[in-house]
Amino acid sequence: MAALFRSRYGNASIACELVGPPLCKALTWLHMRILLPFTLLLSLGATAQIEFDHAVLDGTAWREGHAWQGASRNDGPPTRGYDLRYLRCQWQVDPGVRAIAGQVTAHFMALQTLSEVVLDLSDTLLVDDVTWHGSQATWTHEPGDLLTIVLPQTLDSAALDSLTITYHGVPRTTGFGSFGTGTQPNGSPTLWTLSEPYGAKDWWPAKQDLNDKIDSTDLYITTPVPYRVGSNGLLVSADTANGLITHHWKHRYPIAYYLISMAVADYIIFQQDIVIGGSTIPMLTYSYADNPTMAELNAGDVAQQMPLFSQLFGLYPFANEKYGHAQFGWGGGMEHQTMTSMGGWSYELAAHELAHQWFGDKVTCASWQDIWLNEGFATYLQGLCYAYLAPQYWHGYLRGTVDAITSEPGGSVFCADTVDIGRIFSARLTYRKGAMVLHMLRWVCGDSAFYQGCTNYLNDPALAYGSARTSDLVTHLEATSGRDLTEFMSDWFTGEGYPTYTMQWAQNGNGQVDLTLFQSPSHPSTTFFEMPVPIRFKNNSMDTTIVLDHTFSGEAFSFTLPFQADSALLDPDIWILSGQSIVTRVAEPLLQPSRWVLYPSPTTSMLYIRSIAPMNGPIDLTVTDDLGRVVRTEQHVWGTDRSINVEGLCSGMYSLRIEQAGTRTDLRFAKE
Repeated sequence: MAALFRSRYGNASIACELVGPPLCKALTWLHMRILLPFTLLLSLGATAQIEFDHAVLDGTAWREGHAWQGASRNDGPPTRGYDLRYLRCQWQVDPGVRAIAGQVTAHFMALQTLSEVVLDLSDTLLVDDVTWHGSQATWTHEPGDLLTIVLPQTLDSAALDSLTITYHGVPRTTGFGSFGTGTQPNGSPTLWTLSEPYGAKDWWPAKQDLNDKIDSTDLYITTPVPYRVGSNGLLVSADTANGLITHHWKHRYPIAYYLISMAVADYIIFQQDIVIGGSTIPMLTYSYADNPTMAELNAGDVAQQMPLFSQLFGLYPFANEKYGHAQFGWGGGMEHQTMTSMGGWSYELAAHELAHQWFGDKVTCASWQDIWLNEGFATYLQGLCYAYLAPQYWHGYLRGTVDAITSEPGGSVFCADTVDIGRIFSARLTYRKGAMVLHMLRWVCGDSAFYQGCTNYLNDPALAYGSARTSDLVTHLEATSGRDLTEFMSDWFTGEGYPTYTMQWAQNGNGQVDLTLFQSPSHPSTTFFEMPVPIRFKNNSMDTTIVLDHTFSGEAFSFTLPFQADSALLDPDIWILSGQSIVTRVAEPLLQPSRWVLYPSPTTSMLYIRSIAPMNGPIDLTVTDDLGRVVRTEQHVWGTDRSINVEGLCSGMYSLRIEQAGTRTDLRFAKE
């Protein structure tokens, strides 16, 4: 799921829902929206410019916690002693009235001797009747949102049976609400649902278990004429009688409880077919009336994105039915299976939600602890659209992602607390860092092994159209790459933080390069990140990239280049999630460095000080000019890089004395 901007395209006004300069964000969004659909088709020119607004994911994460009313941890086979097989849902709604009346028939198989069926249903909804084989069953609807139905007859293991629950009421309002109503810009009422992660029970009797997908569904949704309904699967019929219209949506793929949805409005509907190999996939778009042109442009974007994802990860998973978009009144998007809900039309939003059809819908995280399997992949794939379809934007996308992650020192991709909704849907950790972990896995495993491993993960008979844990993905990547990823996942998935590199190098007249590579972790939970580190050496006519197998901080390397390099770039293509790196060329006799590094030199304003070795405690800093006069003194408690403002100093050479725990170091720097 993702969040961008709530927009009114007809008058081109943008209501930015994110913290930050709204004008900048609006212009960025308009640039993206207007430029990309056309330029991606026409091969973007190398001189095109783009500004990335990565803050949109902050809104994504915040909104994904909207429906929480108590958490559950899912891991393993279906819970509660039964396996849901089929749902037949009949719902009556009116976008002008925030209420629902429904009848849900659930077919299930007992996994053990079963005397009761427990479902999740908000206690704000009223159960009118529960029937079993045409007879009324006994039930209790408890304040904890549990509907417990006592079976008139105990079932044996493997027995198939069904129940029908009739209910009505006003769905609970939780944050943005899992059951929402609103209006189009033209004033026409709208209604939509968004149940991730725990909100399905707010509007229907669900079993909120990530490990119990429903094998198939038939949804009959009745509304007043002239409303139209977008939902999961194929539209079988839209029958009108007595001023009401009933849409029948049939879905014959397994589906997680939170991906069942409906979106209701007086839509403008159009279809575009996407041909991939021998498959023709109909794509439906349900647009509000204010500006369907933007919806059509969005469909054109997806018509390029879907073949790309199919090439990389296998054919669109629901090709026998359809893909679609239904505009809804929430400030983002949600990957409802085969019918994404869209709060606006955006290139990255469309790519993100489409990617979820593979990662999140076909294979769903089996626990909210592993939500990165959904969101990390979707975030990475939206970036891959730039890498493969508009490569001039790829570096900027990566740079912005890394900068957002490294804005704070800690945090793991693994989500230990599934009660904290803000943590489950952390934009910085679940989305961005999750995406960068995948990017680094691609770097470590190699392109071929990475893509094949991900494809095997999606097609694993034990996982396809089911649920998975992180260990399942790792198993497939290890099989295709031949690498043991235990240490990598310990550092990057369960560990916190990221490394920062400091490199000093020298080259002699025979071309031999000697360098020392240091690494400082941002968080004490991970002492060292073992990574292959690419270094690009270059001059004005030649360049080459050397990959260093970096196994400890302070490791020394020696090799020969066929040319004299004038510069070295550490990880220039951004394969590694790292903080600001320092690369310094020194004269060969001076290669053995002190524990301190000053940068930049020369400087115009700020002088930064980095300790190569870990340290803590107070330090005294003294700046003197070439005449020995003290011009700055400061005291710091060391914890990370420190800085001194030297903007007011005259141009020239200065000395910095660093005193800490009885030791003294004198370093030189230049002020411009």
